Amino acid sequence: MDWTLTTNAPGKIVLMQGNEAIVRGAVESGIHFAASYPGSPSSQILGMLGKIAKERNFYAQWATNEIAAFQACLGTSFAGARSICIVKQNGLLCIADALFCAAQHGIKGGVVVVTSDDPSAHSSTNEFDSRHMALSASIPMLEPTNMQEAKDMVPYAFEISERTKQVVIIRLTTRVCHGRGSVALGQIPETQRKLDVVDEWDRMVCVSFRHQVMLDTLEAARELFEESPYNHYSGPEHPEKLIVAGGTGCLYTKEALHLLGDPADVGLLELGTVWPLPEKLLLDKLRTAKEVLAVEEVDPFLEDELLRLAGREGLDLKIWGRNEGTINRVGELDPDHVLPAVSAFTGLPMPPRQKTSDVPLLTRDLNFCAGCPHRATFFVLKQAMRREKVPGIVVGDIGCYYMAGSEAGQYGWQVNNCMGSGINVAEGLGQLSAYGMDQPVVTMCGDSTFFHTVLPGLCNASYHNSNMLLIVLDNSATAMTGFQPHPGTGLTAMGDEVKPMSIRAICEAMNCTVEEADPFEIEETTALLNDMLHRPGLKVLIMKQPCATLMAKSRKEKVTVWVDQDKCLGDNCGCDRFCSRVWGCPGNSWDFKAGKAVIDPVSCVGCGVCAKLCPQGAIQVKKEARA
Repeated sequence: MDWTLTTNAPGKIVLMQGNEAIVRGAVESGIHFAASYPGSPSSQILGMLGKIAKERNFYAQWATNEIAAFQACLGTSFAGARSICIVKQNGLLCIADALFCAAQHGIKGGVVVVTSDDPSAHSSTNEFDSRHMALSASIPMLEPTNMQEAKDMVPYAFEISERTKQVVIIRLTTRVCHGRGSVALGQIPETQRKLDVVDEWDRMVCVSFRHQVMLDTLEAARELFEESPYNHYSGPEHPEKLIVAGGTGCLYTKEALHLLGDPADVGLLELGTVWPLPEKLLLDKLRTAKEVLAVEEVDPFLEDELLRLAGREGLDLKIWGRNEGTINRVGELDPDHVLPAVSAFTGLPMPPRQKTSDVPLLTRDLNFCAGCPHRATFFVLKQAMRREKVPGIVVGDIGCYYMAGSEAGQYGWQVNNCMGSGINVAEGLGQLSAYGMDQPVVTMCGDSTFFHTVLPGLCNASYHNSNMLLIVLDNSATAMTGFQPHPGTGLTAMGDEVKPMSIRAICEAMNCTVEEADPFEIEETTALLNDMLHRPGLKVLIMKQPCATLMAKSRKEKVTVWVDQDKCLGDNCGCDRFCSRVWGCPGNSWDFKAGKAVIDPVSCVGCGVCAKLCPQGAIQVKKEARA
């Protein structure tokens, strides 16, 4: 629905996803520049901005990593441009050094960072509460409760940024990013703001004597937040029981209060300005309260700040929340967690609940897509490592192949830290060969991760000639987050074609021994991998096979895979149902009536690798040109 992002129809009500609302807010702000590195749950934001960038006359880029994205935004700010940088929680950690320096040197044109936290880690390896970053860096932070606020807070954030000459962060969470709600559109500026001419004596420099300036700026933001339209209070003028909530916690609290009969003696303070906290507004309600419940995601940030504020002011308050134990300490909020907490806090009985079903929900293991080349890569790697005289060490990284640590990838790696860490962890292990460690060391990265953070580590590993093997899983896309382009794909966020960068050429320029293989060619790749494991020094093996989802859209031939059940021996075969039990592709299934293997034609994408592995040759592959 691109028209909802660009139509100039103030007041029109449309249905929007939270990520779409952020895009619309950026358009209404008249941005000049947008940059991001893909990361769920906010990957769609830059993708949508890229599609409309030429129409709205701004530049949008998928940067090689979050640091490049944020620092590019700082560059445009120096010329007075408005820029927006989109990251997920882990990406916010990546830009920490630049963010802390920016907080000290300030900005010229408005800079807004949109960060998306992922409570319960639905699409992440960890939970992280980005409010701590705002506190530590002394940077203002906003947090929308719904899609309307998500849109409206973007222009507001730019206003605050330019009034205070400071970066402003907008914190989203998964349910706001992916939820949908009604949004009243605002005015889109007819003309773009003119840029500043950068003077010879203009400065934007991080120096220590600006520390006090930074703290003064934070206090100026606090004063603005005291009158912010995104802080709301409802309830008695002088509540004895007060609930302080932020983000999705506001919605869950309202629902809980409604189910409990909307008690008139309970006050609800909804905070959209989460740092710095509007202390005057808070103290106005805290001074009469006897008990306070903090409802928030992920950490007890508000709860701890309320305790600090109460202690400083000498207030006798009982404060409930995630630290105190009334609300779950880890994981995201939902009605099943918030309703019992509000019930306990108010002393009102829980409403009766009807059990919907006694049937337990099925659990599903993580798995690669049908035809994923990573499945073949980790099968080959596992076989090769088991042939070694001593167990090998495999270091993982972040991408689709993170699932290789589970059954999907034959439990293929033992260590995994963070994005881009694999090369460095393996480099350290590789240096131990000089001290008697004779275990082969292997790590891997995807093609997008290669450009993101692996290059410095590869340079270091080559410089010190670490005894290790790097496998680059080149599937021609940033597949895990939605097939966004990267420098190796030859395409930009705005659809422009550029010369793709060669991973092989880059590795060779770093004095690496480089080989390429197709993971679908099992025998040839296994032989090459065995050989490379025994070569001394640093080696790079590039596994080239496009993502199965991309291939399904572009394949020129029709491939049909089926099982000749006359050849399949079923449970009488010594393979012990290898195709469906061990290989584990969603396209490989079991016909329980016939007691034989079967191919699911809906799931199968026709890679044909299972046919090469079937010991009886029962799996057949037929290729024909598409009509």
